[in-house]
Amino acid sequence: MARGNVRRYGTARRIDGGIEARTKRGSIGRSWWSKELISAMEEVAEKGRLTRGRAYARAGQVISMRLEPGAAVGDVQGSQLTPFTSAVRVRTLDEEAVGDLVSLVRSSPGMLARLAAGILPEELGSALLPRRAGEIDFDCTCPDDGWPCKHAAAVAYLLAEHVDDQPFAVLTLRGVDLATLIGGVDDADADEEVAAARDFYGDDTELSELPTERFRPALEDLDPMLLRRALRAGGTDEAVVIRGIIDLEDLYRRMR
Repeated sequence: MARGNVRRYGTARRIDGGIEARTKRGSIGRSWWSKELISAMEEVAEKGRLTRGRAYARAGQVISMRLEPGAAVGDVQGSQLTPFTSAVRVRTLDEEAVGDLVSLVRSSPGMLARLAAGILPEELGSALLPRRAGEIDFDCTCPDDGWPCKHAAAVAYLLAEHVDDQPFAVLTLRGVDLATLIGGVDDADADEEVAAARDFYGDDTELSELPTERFRPALEDLDPMLLRRALRAGGTDEAVVIRGIIDLEDLYRRMR
């Protein structure tokens, strides 16, 4: 639909108490996860419509927004009396994809501990972020048949700021429960990694016994001829040299 046709729907009705985007200039999204999510949407959507949606988000035209498996749904005030219901939809992961996600967590040292500590590792981005057009969709009850309309685009940008605050929202979008993800890892692995996270400095770590080294006097590792030459360098006779070597051997044994 041409830009001129979009304008025929009229100017948006201003409201009080809407959800305003915190970022008033430039790109929306501060964290790695939100930036990657917006980037994925920008790759498949029309840039001009996203720009208008960003303006709607900053103006507080989104009245409310909720997150559910597979979608972020918002009520957006447009030009009509009744707000539109707009949604950003992300395809949920199937059972096989969730299994691959669990395998990725299991095979990456420390990842389970980070998840248990409330951190969503960026290494999971390849498995969690939508990368193809078929994984992202927009819909709205407004009459604009553009893709996306500015109402749905506004929800998309507020979703990005929500992910800034709560990165685990990406799991919800993909239909993955954190408890299920952690529970999918072997209990032994889970106990070990969670314990490691709690004992960060290793105060409770039990170390193995140090190996017992066989004692060897240092003189046995030296060239005896060089030692004799060094002792004779000062004009010392052979008897004194022999006495000196015996004394050195005795000192090394005492230092054992």
